[in-house]
Amino acid sequence: MAVQSRELRNPQRTPLAPTRPYVALPQFSMRNVGYLVTAALLLLAIYAIMNNVVGYAQTRIDDLRYGTPRTTQVDIAVGHNDATTPSHFIAMNLNRQVTVLQIPGGDANNTRVITGPYLVGAGEDKTPVQLQFSDVNGDSLLDMIINVKNEAIIFINRDGQFQAPRAGEQLQLP
Repeated sequence: MAVQSRELRNPQRTPLAPTRPYVALPQFSMRNVGYLVTAALLLLAIYAIMNNVVGYAQTRIDDLRYGTPRTTQVDIAVGHNDATTPSHFIAMNLNRQVTVLQIPGGDANNTRVITGPYLVGAGEDKTPVQLQFSDVNGDSLLDMIINVKNEAIIFINRDGQFQAPRAGEQLQLP
């Protein structure tokens, strides 16, 4: 019996379809997943710590700016016995109750107390109260606007004192 050898591959044969270059896909192992989980937990811890630091810093800044209880003071002439001396206003957040003291014309014997809203929620005893005065109803008298927690409470300057707006006036106010 004779042994013959022949070429099994045909050197003249061309491939039918062009071949694409080989791209290695990243291999995910438990080690890589562990790194991702550790990085996510680290970012979460940094977020929690920074949130506490920013909250603490904001409280300290408000302590320096408004004091405790949160208090704001303004001197302005609003037409209440203040021909020579402007009226003095003290806005306070006393145990979550917004209170404004008005000393008309600097005369402490005529001090008026204007009671604002009660603040509800955790930490509201630390919310600052700010005063603003402008003519909101167009009667050429300065009206008082109490700004607290992104809300504006308007008191109309009427009959020599600040009063809550009437039902019809509320619709006309900005």
